[in-house]
Amino acid sequence: MFYVLCFMINIDQIKQLREETGVSPTEIKKALEQSQGDIEKAKELLRVWGKDLAGKKTTRETKQGIIETYIHPNFKTGVLLDMRCESDFVAKSKEFKNLSHEICLQIAAMKPLFVKDSDIPEEFLDGEKKIYAEQIKDSGKPANITEQIIEGKIKKYKESVSLLSQSWIKDDAKTIKNLIEEAVAKIGENIEVKRFTRYEI
Repeated sequence: MFYVLCFMINIDQIKQLREETGVSPTEIKKALEQSQGDIEKAKELLRVWGKDLAGKKTTRETKQGIIETYIHPNFKTGVLLDMRCESDFVAKSKEFKNLSHEICLQIAAMKPLFVKDSDIPEEFLDGEKKIYAEQIKDSGKPANITEQIIEGKIKKYKESVSLLSQSWIKDDAKTIKNLIEEAVAKIGENIEVKRFTRYEI
């Protein structure tokens, strides 16, 4: 009787995690076994595995994809997004289109300037550093402390203007990079934001 009850609980947990994560039941079962039935620990394991999976898939070419568009209801903000994946099958899938739409909403709301922080030109960062240095020059703090403050501000600036580093507007515990990694784990293909353009009147 006890064995049946445990088995039923496991089935319910598998269903719950399947609905919440979209990950395969086999992976969910493995995560539940490793976490001894702890749902939160199992979710964390699945996230870690998803990142590992995403890391392995990033070397694969993304020759397919879609151009997703978004026009804000006020007709004053618009986004064009070039989203890539590996196969036409995935490009046409509901999951891929939903992800593309979410990223368009992010771009419209948060106004990123670059896809990732490595895309930011050095002259951009140099200009920001000069502004921050000017702001704290009369603070009386030692040089090493002011340098740390400037570096901290630069890090925040890079996160704010890089799409992949931004916190997702619907869940600030996740970045856009995390959102894409989760999609890669579910879909099983490399996914890439190639480029975007944001328009505003």
